[in-house]
Amino acid sequence: MEFFTRHIPWVIACAFAMLMVGGYFFTVSPPQDFPSGSTVVILRGATAPAIAHTLGNARIIAHPTALRLILRILGASTRVQAGAYFFSKPENLLTVTYRLVTGAYGLPSVRITFPEGETVRDVAARVHEAFPDISESDFFSLAQLYEGYLFPDTYLFSSSVDAASIIQIMFKNFNTRVSSSSPAVAASGHSLSDIVIMASLIEREARTSAVRHMVAGILWNRLQLGMPLQVDAVFGYIFSRDTYSPSLADLKVDSPYNTYTHTGLPPGPIANPGLESIEAALHPTKTDYLYYLVDKNGVIHYATTYAGHQSNRAKYLR
Repeated sequence: MEFFTRHIPWVIACAFAMLMVGGYFFTVSPPQDFPSGSTVVILRGATAPAIAHTLGNARIIAHPTALRLILRILGASTRVQAGAYFFSKPENLLTVTYRLVTGAYGLPSVRITFPEGETVRDVAARVHEAFPDISESDFFSLAQLYEGYLFPDTYLFSSSVDAASIIQIMFKNFNTRVSSSSPAVAASGHSLSDIVIMASLIEREARTSAVRHMVAGILWNRLQLGMPLQVDAVFGYIFSRDTYSPSLADLKVDSPYNTYTHTGLPPGPIANPGLESIEAALHPTKTDYLYYLVDKNGVIHYATTYAGHQSNRAKYLR
């Protein structure tokens, strides 16, 4: 009864449409042999006749013709949401129709948390783990152009979600989260793209808020002076591995992401940064430092000159 009180306009429209279908009357009651506890899949792009046929064969509805004509009369056939629908108990034709159009799948949502600093490849692995029907390679193929823009967060996805929908949900979340920073982006003198690239480097290089802002200041300083960034984190991205302590051979790898052999920012983000790293890129700590290194205990040491940096290397890395 709650459904009808909450959706009176919809119910009236459906009922009116049914009464007007060629002068015929179809009962809205579910079939006597309704298969409670069953799941029915509606394919993407399915036509109204195909949808009605599928549900009729599954005994979810008693009169496929009624559903087909209602969808057509209401102009709703193109708005039916594809996916798997779970029917725990008998439902009348009006409820079934409403669920089809609104995508009320009746399945529990799937919660996934994407940590800051993961790459699209990492995201693809998490998605595949939660949704085995979505292959890692297919997701990566669709999502690789969104590297840096799949906002790290905790999401609740419908169990019927597909790869494209996950990507768009995460990208939309990114746009929502950074929208308030538009004035700061404009004031920074950098494009949003450059801010996101810088934030991705910061995300992979620093672990605390204070260090992120300091590293941001150093990297912007190096860019302004035309110095190579020499960010080790890019090698994890280049070689698709978690660790990125580069060897001498790694430092010479022929890649536009190699910040030792190329000046300027990499051509794209190396990870999906969180809001703190984006804020650090937008609001760097003003400093004269041009060098930093992380010692074996994870402590960062700064220097204003190359000689000072070499001294730190000798002191803290040997």
